[in-house]
Amino acid sequence: MLPAKISIFSSDPQLASHVQLHMGSRDFQTTAMSCGDSSLGMIYTDPPDVLIIDLSTDPVSGLDVVSKLRSDSFFSTIPIIALLSATEENSLDWERCSLDDFIRLPLNFNELSSRIALALSRIKRIFDNNPLTRLPGNTSIQRALEAALGSSTAVCYIDINDFKPYNDVFGFSHGDEVLRMTSRIISNAVRESGGGFCGHIGGDDFVCILPLQRTESVCQTIINHFDLIVLDLFDDETKRRGYYYGTNRKGEKEKIPLMSISISVVPMNTAKLQHTAKIIEVAAELKKLAKASGGSRYVVDNRLS
Repeated sequence: MLPAKISIFSSDPQLASHVQLHMGSRDFQTTAMSCGDSSLGMIYTDPPDVLIIDLSTDPVSGLDVVSKLRSDSFFSTIPIIALLSATEENSLDWERCSLDDFIRLPLNFNELSSRIALALSRIKRIFDNNPLTRLPGNTSIQRALEAALGSSTAVCYIDINDFKPYNDVFGFSHGDEVLRMTSRIISNAVRESGGGFCGHIGGDDFVCILPLQRTESVCQTIINHFDLIVLDLFDDETKRRGYYYGTNRKGEKEKIPLMSISISVVPMNTAKLQHTAKIIEVAAELKKLAKASGGSRYVVDNRLS
């Protein structure tokens, strides 16, 4: 089992170094960084299992990091433990400060280690997110769909075409990497557009919910990035041909096209969508249209408006 990844945010290099040293000696994979957008970028690239954030030296920047992570569906469930002095502990607005736990300074490293272990244990018990992609799972998706009904948003159902044959031919580890890659592409596109909800239904099915005016540009961004990155999964000859060979259910050899992506877009600002089952029904119909065209494509439903 891989060691848990811990990130420590602190404007005090000595404190960060001590935490990194002590947690490393306890078999945690620990990185230290100062608060700021570049550090957030590192979290977006390689999310930790637990974040320790020092609010004693720069509480404004620290709380800004907490707020940005909590507002992003992909990163919102990362457990965050704050390091506080007695002053910060008494002055924080706990209704608005979305921390999971805190420890008073000066640090007791045995206590910190125990609280990290408890945070990891707790997230396993309550974690709705998909363990592979870290995106919210079906319980969160259902709540997000219900909240979106009647709003000026669109629900985008995203499906990877020809994923199963790729998984069968190249192996589950390569298939898992495709799913992780796709989750990053979707979450990055949504976040960079201004934010929204992203979820992983299961297998190669994903969903995102975002304002109507941003929907088509986000869909095109997802398609462009997927089509570009998926080429790295194949050798030059396969890319030139545009297919590889697999075996169908009858045991016959057949040509398998390179993976592409289909997106069904269901606008939510209509009274005809009264329940989430109807959203799923409409999305399934649109998916057939998208897949029938071949290649990557998004299809927007305009029949219900």
